[in-house]
Amino acid sequence: MRRVTFDLDVLRSFALGMELGSFAKAADRLGRSTSAVSAQLKKLEDQAGTPILRRLGRGMALTEAGETMLAYAHRLLDLNDEAAVAIHGGELEGWIRLGLQEDFGEALLPQVLGRFARAHPKVRIEARIARNAELLERISSGRLDLALAWDAGAGSAHLERIGEVPMCWIGPADEPVGWHRDSGEPLPLVALEAPCLLRTAATAALDRAGIPWRMSFTSASLAGIWAAVAAGLGVALRTTVGLPGSVHALAHADLELPPLPMLGLALHRAEAEPTPAVARLADIMLQSLQQLSEFGRA
Repeated sequence: MRRVTFDLDVLRSFALGMELGSFAKAADRLGRSTSAVSAQLKKLEDQAGTPILRRLGRGMALTEAGETMLAYAHRLLDLNDEAAVAIHGGELEGWIRLGLQEDFGEALLPQVLGRFARAHPKVRIEARIARNAELLERISSGRLDLALAWDAGAGSAHLERIGEVPMCWIGPADEPVGWHRDSGEPLPLVALEAPCLLRTAATAALDRAGIPWRMSFTSASLAGIWAAVAAGLGVALRTTVGLPGSVHALAHADLELPPLPMLGLALHRAEAEPTPAVARLADIMLQSLQQLSEFGRA
């Protein structure tokens, strides 16, 4: 098999075009002509030795090989950018106070902290896992520099709405939920202690659908929620982010539960002009979020 060295500049055009949903938009963003980007895509297919794009209506879609290429393109570009920052941005120092939802603790935090620490070993990060209301209060009072929180309409002075994830009903992975809509029994609910954004969303959706419910288990932590659902104590409403193997998302038809909307996600900054260290950490968080399979750009 011949050795192929992919062109990072070509991969960047390819990845940006898929992110924006248009290679014309990518060309504009990169300051190139559309024909130049088309030539880059042709070069990438020649290097890959197989088509990576196919016609779909008036647009383009990824082939199976294209999906594989896009995943590797993100990884190669991230490493390239990390190397550039490590060489040219290693002088960053200071202290960053980061807050985020417990849902992202395992799904996002290790990757983000690892990438940032390798590039900026002199910056100290203090991470706080908390609920939405506390995160927003700490951002507003200046006790956090950066916070990733659900977008429930309550904002802060300097927020960036970055995307949305699906809300879903969660049940145990290894056994059926012991409840049916025609059983005459209220649906047992598992939720975080009030006030909780997703707890309120669950009860409101059930009330609108005319489904009776009872609170069967409450917990102060997400770990307690997963344990209770896995044990069969009830159904929870969460997002698809960070689900452990002991639980899974239920299809609406499984229990005839009401469908649920998407839930927005926002990145909040304490200052309009953050320090270079805070700005760099925010960039890494956004890049890592784009790679989560559950996450969709708004």
